[in-house]
Amino acid sequence: MNSSTEAVSTHPTDCAEVQVPSQVFMAIAVASLSENVLVIVAVIKNRNLHSPMYCFICNLAVFNTISSLCKALENILLLFKEAGHLNSLGHFELNIDDIMDSLLCMCFLGSIFSILTIAVDRYISIFHALRYHMLMTMRRMVVTLSTIWVLCGSSGVLMIGFFEAATVKIFFVVPFFTALLLILLLYVHMFLLARHHANRIASMPGLHARQRQSGLRGALTLTILIGVFVACWAPFSLHLLIMMICPENPYCECYRSLFQLHVVLLVSHAVIDPAIYAFRSTELRNTYKKMFLCSASRIFKECV
Repeated sequence: MNSSTEAVSTHPTDCAEVQVPSQVFMAIAVASLSENVLVIVAVIKNRNLHSPMYCFICNLAVFNTISSLCKALENILLLFKEAGHLNSLGHFELNIDDIMDSLLCMCFLGSIFSILTIAVDRYISIFHALRYHMLMTMRRMVVTLSTIWVLCGSSGVLMIGFFEAATVKIFFVVPFFTALLLILLLYVHMFLLARHHANRIASMPGLHARQRQSGLRGALTLTILIGVFVACWAPFSLHLLIMMICPENPYCECYRSLFQLHVVLLVSHAVIDPAIYAFRSTELRNTYKKMFLCSASRIFKECV
């Protein structure tokens, strides 16, 4: 794996590999980095956000930040390579490439497991609200996050160091698809329950229109979550599956030629994440306003 955004086909096929300009990856990386750093700073600064739910969101933002930094650095190094200042086969360059690929693999798994923990937390907070603080304690949150980092860090190192071994590929792919399936099941289950709840509210006489709209808004939010998640992750997930099942089939090679487009969709989810999980929070929005107002007032005082 010489680059996370390159998929070199080693088998004959009539489908040319689709190339995405490095500027696109750079723009996505900068946007993702800005949004996710904002989430991390907001959660750290506001003590009201020091709860399991926001810690899970912050953890996802940390993984997204690391992956965005790696993508930005990778594109900068590619520019130096094109200018002739770097040797792609040099010892230093290969070591840097392995480190970045290992971090990207770690963040790839870390993101999917963070999304899973957020989905579980959302499910408990909605459908077991009275028992939420008993089920989702800070201690359990710390254990969960520690487990995610150890598992993903180990997987990232093994994936790069022993990429050709079938056992390592299975160790990487199986947890990913297990988490993916659990996320989809949770979201679909939550959507069905939310839609049923919205229909019950709508059928009750005497309720205000705003109450009905609130129930429908909850179902719509879950619909958006499912749609965005599937659109961003499904193409890359299918690419991983094809690598395992039919690596030499010419039709599979045609799909694999779209690898860079799949990566664009995947990394774009890191830009959408803050809007879905964080920016809809009133507490976070208020924190952002305070941060921007403080920054603006300091700049004004310095200018005066």
